[in-house]
Amino acid sequence: MNYLKGPQRIVCLTEETTELLYKFGEQDRIVGISSFTVRPKLAKKEKPIISTFVNAKIDKILALNPDLVIGFSDVQSSIAKELIKNGLNVWISNQRSVNEIKSFIYQLGSLVNAQKNAQDLISEFEKNISSISLDISNWEKRPKVYFEEWDDPLICGIHWISELITLAGGIDIFANFSKGRKAENRLIKDSSLVIKENPDIILVSWCGKKFKIDKMLSRPGWSTIDAIKKNRIHEIDSSIILQPGPASLFDGMKILHNIFKNWSLKC
Repeated sequence: MNYLKGPQRIVCLTEETTELLYKFGEQDRIVGISSFTVRPKLAKKEKPIISTFVNAKIDKILALNPDLVIGFSDVQSSIAKELIKNGLNVWISNQRSVNEIKSFIYQLGSLVNAQKNAQDLISEFEKNISSISLDISNWEKRPKVYFEEWDDPLICGIHWISELITLAGGIDIFANFSKGRKAENRLIKDSSLVIKENPDIILVSWCGKKFKIDKMLSRPGWSTIDAIKKNRIHEIDSSIILQPGPASLFDGMKILHNIFKNWSLKC
């Protein structure tokens, strides 16, 4: 490997790394991807699948002879441990906030000599934020929002989602919970807390599992919540909003802003 050019054979255990490398024009460096990759669609046609989110084909990864494997969070720690034991270089990122996502974008860009492309992407996001902020300033009210990331037990949105809700014009009713870096910190142990906060809008993304509205409607007391009484429940594709990368920053932000804007026009 020419160290001045950065890693030439990268295995991506999660989608955001794959999407970013394609956006940087550095997709030729990718030699393996996750089965959960949907962005860009071209990736699955061009790259071999070597993992799910929690499991990986270690032998297949080793056969690809990567000079770097990139994953995300403690959920992939067992995969990382096995690969490290086999002598591979592994980078496990752990971005949980909007700023950390931007930092990850720049770090990855720097790693493959695509700093300008990375900075351009970050600047585009910040330009979008400025435009959205200007639009929000004309609203009379901002909606109270409950984001549900899992249903049993109830888990509210992770930090970057809470921040995107705020940036898109909403008020996250569990913003304080979202700052915990582990899912257990975001447990809603008493569902009556949601009733008490009475959100105007409910957003749902059950981490890859299909949302079942009947299950939510059957929860004791939830029929009194404004969002449910007025049918303001929105499911958002987890591959967009739960991806700690460009999908959430761009498409996720746009979806959130449109939902909140429509509410503001009708309230």
